[in-house]
Amino acid sequence: MPNILTSMVRDFIEYEFWRNAVLGGLIVSVVCSLLSVYVVLRKMAFIGQGISHSAFGGVALGALLFAGTAAADAKIFATALVFCLAVAFLIAATTQHSRVSEDSAIGIFFVVSMALGVIFFKMAKGYNQDVFSFLFGSIVALTRGELVAMAIMALCICVPLLLLQKELLYYTFDEDMAGVSGIPVRFLHYFLLGVLSVTIVLSVRMVGIVLISAFLILPGATANLLATRFNRMVVLSVLCGVVTTMGGLALSWTTDWPTGAAIVIVQFALFLVVFAIRKIQGNLAV
Repeated sequence: MPNILTSMVRDFIEYEFWRNAVLGGLIVSVVCSLLSVYVVLRKMAFIGQGISHSAFGGVALGALLFAGTAAADAKIFATALVFCLAVAFLIAATTQHSRVSEDSAIGIFFVVSMALGVIFFKMAKGYNQDVFSFLFGSIVALTRGELVAMAIMALCICVPLLLLQKELLYYTFDEDMAGVSGIPVRFLHYFLLGVLSVTIVLSVRMVGIVLISAFLILPGATANLLATRFNRMVVLSVLCGVVTTMGGLALSWTTDWPTGAAIVIVQFALFLVVFAIRKIQGNLAV
């Protein structure tokens, strides 16, 4: 184990791609773990999955429109962000203004977005980017520019979440009472959908469309087993996210497994351990 850590630290110092991967992993883990608390408590896991898969359609549309142009990657991910935001708000609007249930609306836009993605990628003949990397992530391919963009976007996500924590807490646990108390619950709902969309697009490059749901669920679910107080749950969720991301990077480094998948396996392993201990001891709540 000491030799593995020594080699990882040496590679972190010597190789830029490994530094970018570690720093990108830390950024994504903190953002996803912070948002994971709300995803778990508000039972937004399915809508998170629907938005994450809609990113495939957004990326494909961006490839169709901007492949081969200057700054193509930035334009493609900007298109994916707009596409995800549109899908998220359409799901909310469809649910609120019709008899269509939320899970049905999510399922509809989920499959339509994926179908459009397949069609758009087929039409974007001049785009040679590996579709596999969008589906499952490619953290070692992060560039310094992408890392800087991720850090800026992460700040734009985390700062509002922290500033609105009191209102979000009230809204999360008692939406009806929050509305009666004058808290803008509709705004907070759309805000969480928007933040979820931005976070998913932020994480696609590292984790991939298929695996991002795990990053948005497992840290919060694990913390929920350990904590009964909201603030402690937030801290534990971020801690679980960071630790498992570093553990997954170490596992990927030693086994040559895909990085995103390795991180998810470590996250799930930690969840299983905490779940088993909680069942055996009966009460681990702090």
